[in-house]
Amino acid sequence: MEAAQRQTYLDWLRILSILGVLFFHSAMPYVAEDGWHIKNAETSNLLMESNLFLHLFRMPLLFFISGTVSYYMMQRRSTFNFIGLRFRRLFIPLLVGMFFIVPPQIYIERLTHGYKGSFWSWYPDVFNFVPYPKGSFSWHHLWFIAYLFIYDLLLAPLFGWLVSPKSEGFKTSLSALAKGKRIYLLMLPSMIWYVLMSEQLPETNDLIQDGCYFVYWIFFLLAGFICILQPELMNSLQRNRRFALTLGFLGMVLLDYLRWNKIEPGHEQWHTTLLLFSYLFVALKPLVAWGWVLALVGYGKQYLNRKYKVLNYLNQAVYPFYILHQTVIVILAYYFVPLPHESILSKYIYTFGTTFFITVLTYHLLIRPYALTRFLFGMKPKEKVELVETEK
Repeated sequence: MEAAQRQTYLDWLRILSILGVLFFHSAMPYVAEDGWHIKNAETSNLLMESNLFLHLFRMPLLFFISGTVSYYMMQRRSTFNFIGLRFRRLFIPLLVGMFFIVPPQIYIERLTHGYKGSFWSWYPDVFNFVPYPKGSFSWHHLWFIAYLFIYDLLLAPLFGWLVSPKSEGFKTSLSALAKGKRIYLLMLPSMIWYVLMSEQLPETNDLIQDGCYFVYWIFFLLAGFICILQPELMNSLQRNRRFALTLGFLGMVLLDYLRWNKIEPGHEQWHTTLLLFSYLFVALKPLVAWGWVLALVGYGKQYLNRKYKVLNYLNQAVYPFYILHQTVIVILAYYFVPLPHESILSKYIYTFGTTFFITVLTYHLLIRPYALTRFLFGMKPKEKVELVETEK
């Protein structure tokens, strides 16, 4: 089987997605929303609105792109070899993160709640394996890696079949979805699931109690795999990119209008008792997610399918950057939040900029050059990267 040529625009979208995650998490200490590790005394509703917008599609986009990555990893690999590769690239960095990267976040949170001991006197509590928030064992922002690892384990046999000659008939039939705007039928299963389950099972990212979102995210992963499997589907997204952007834009405008005027289930101005209208309101969120994901993929294919020398560096850096960034944010926020004469905006900008600076240099100086750290952070061995670049 001839290996498929990886598309450059997907790498750029992955990089932009992680940059969006940095914007999102840098704002969390300053948004008017409960439940994060450290909070500024004064918070911003406007930053919360921008975070809500990003939250609707940033993780769906990452899962969609992860589906395309899984497709390329399946080239010239057996199902068993694919699982071994995902174990090395996902499970090992997850363990490293849970024992070394995430604990400082929990320790900082404990300090803000009155804990007086040193990090080293607190750290053994991690090994009691009591789940956060009661205990100190957690994957925090690395839930994405945990979910992706589980998805790839579950779907590996299906992926193996899809890339094999045995699925030629199925791949040919997929081309029917490329006609007109049929590609948007891919949205329906996840939208129906979200509408039926999201109110009963809110997002937790803890796997055990996250039944709605665990299934919801997997539809984006499958869509990414299927769309890259059948090139006509990606071509359809490229052709229909303006339609997808219109869906995402109008859906967000309507959602914000209803929310800002308190015309939503649970608020005093929601007078209707018809369940249908509640379902239609809830459906706006996955509609926005799909609209923006498919629009970004379509526009990316149109305008970002260009390779520059810096792309290889960024593409290697983005995964360790994701693993590290939130811990850097929490530590910095611990020192920035108490500053009495700084505005929320200045704290946010400085949190974002300083996190970017520290995380990039940590990667460049302490992770990228060494075989052990590359392995622990899920990177390819350096000699393999250099070989690929030489072949290109």
